[in-house]
Amino acid sequence: MAKILEGALVTASLNESMKKDVEELKSHGILPTLCIIRVGEEADDLAYERNAVRRCEKVGVATRLVALPRNIDQASFDRALMAANGDNSIHGILMFRPLPAQLDSEKARHMLFPAKDVDGCTDGSLAGVFAGHEVGFPPCTAAAVLEILHSFDIPVEGKKAAIIGRSLVVGKPAAMMLMKEDATVTVCHTKTRDIDKICREADIIISAAGSKYFVDENFVRPGQTVIDVGINYDDETNRICGDVDFEAAAEVVDAITPVPGGVGSVTTGILVRNVITAAKRSCGL
Repeated sequence: MAKILEGALVTASLNESMKKDVEELKSHGILPTLCIIRVGEEADDLAYERNAVRRCEKVGVATRLVALPRNIDQASFDRALMAANGDNSIHGILMFRPLPAQLDSEKARHMLFPAKDVDGCTDGSLAGVFAGHEVGFPPCTAAAVLEILHSFDIPVEGKKAAIIGRSLVVGKPAAMMLMKEDATVTVCHTKTRDIDKICREADIIISAAGSKYFVDENFVRPGQTVIDVGINYDDETNRICGDVDFEAAAEVVDAITPVPGGVGSVTTGILVRNVITAAKRSCGL
């Protein structure tokens, strides 16, 4: 049976290091602060907001909420975003997306300062990931994948990694981050031939396909680590599930993340750590 890579263990370690960093910042008169910009009251946004606020409170990071009406016009939204950009007491901005149809999401993404882009959505942040520079931050989910590998001492250097999915949220940035650590990466997608064979040859499989149980026993072999990023719903069991057939894969591979309780539980911790890092950068620490 595979070792279960529990996100709670990673988060607990993150919390301890973040508390120390917050205390250091406070000793310099700096309170790391996250600004959450939410338009409307979508259930998913509200749930993530509550989780983010709880995580911030746990380690001493302050939060401010900018709750805007769903029917807000572009000019008013732009003013709210630029006010947060220009407020030196705000170190990180989480802007919930997608925005309502009357707002220009691409314009908003370009307006957000990369230095405060703790969710890794701006072109500046993504350019930093691709160039290997500390400009902005990588997307939190991709960073959570790497954090899990590091926390459980799973080697990356010289290993073969297969990533299923080529989005800018997970697949592409995760590939760049793994290559920076000297892994050899294959990015698979819907047009990839013999995808199961490619995955069997890999040492690390990262699945962000968004398709329940897509990765089955034909994709895996002994000795592998499987990171399941997928969040899907199984109508038969009425439960959240991943991209990976967990029961089948866990009988074969060496290590695997569960869903729920794996990557998703680490992602918010990465967001909070990014706020702290942004605060450090702002004062040269």
